[in-house]
Amino acid sequence: MQIAICDDEKEICSRLKRMVLAQRDDCEVFLFDSGKELLKSRQRFAIILMDIQMGGMSGIETAKALRMKDENAVLIFVTALKEYVFDAFDVSAFHYLLKPVSEEKFRRVFESACREAEKREQEADEQIFFRTRNRSFTLLKRDILYVESRGRKVDIHTVKECITVYATMNGLEEQLGQDFYRCHRGYLVNLGHVAGYEPDKIFFKNGEAVFMAREKYGDFVKVYMQFLKEGGIVHV
Repeated sequence: MQIAICDDEKEICSRLKRMVLAQRDDCEVFLFDSGKELLKSRQRFAIILMDIQMGGMSGIETAKALRMKDENAVLIFVTALKEYVFDAFDVSAFHYLLKPVSEEKFRRVFESACREAEKREQEADEQIFFRTRNRSFTLLKRDILYVESRGRKVDIHTVKECITVYATMNGLEEQLGQDFYRCHRGYLVNLGHVAGYEPDKIFFKNGEAVFMAREKYGDFVKVYMQFLKEGGIVHV
């Protein structure tokens, strides 16, 4: 597991590193003395321990930049400042530790963070990241009913809403994986939401339907039957 420690006080960095390795000696720990240096790193971290008050970029500013990059790291602020606790919520901090941190307190929080990081790693393959002009977000694959081509854009039809993003059908077909089937040049369907089908149409549990190319029918039936046989998850 890769861990980043970001603090402009070397003694704090060294102490946190010792506590991390005392608890998980299989971790790989990287030290940074500024938010700018952390952002320059190409390494993806499972957990980031970071101060708030640092020279240059603050910890809060650094965290916002990390989230814009879709950094899914478990973030723990280790700081002497109480007043930024609500700002920490805005960047989805996992915990907020006040200096000086006791080894017992650190042990409990870090162990919880490790469990959360392992959970997020397992869930990562079940999510897909999108960026529109106004926002960046992730969707669970299981929430996507189907994808519809709109030229240079696609409409992603989910169980709750329809979202339009710039993307290609070929790119999404590769990202979404084997539980999705390209039934038509303009449609990519989630097999887990299929309620029924005809030679030229696929129906979903919410009543919607999309076209299926007739030449795809035989292959679709074969793929769908294999999906069910192998225990593919059917979403209710």
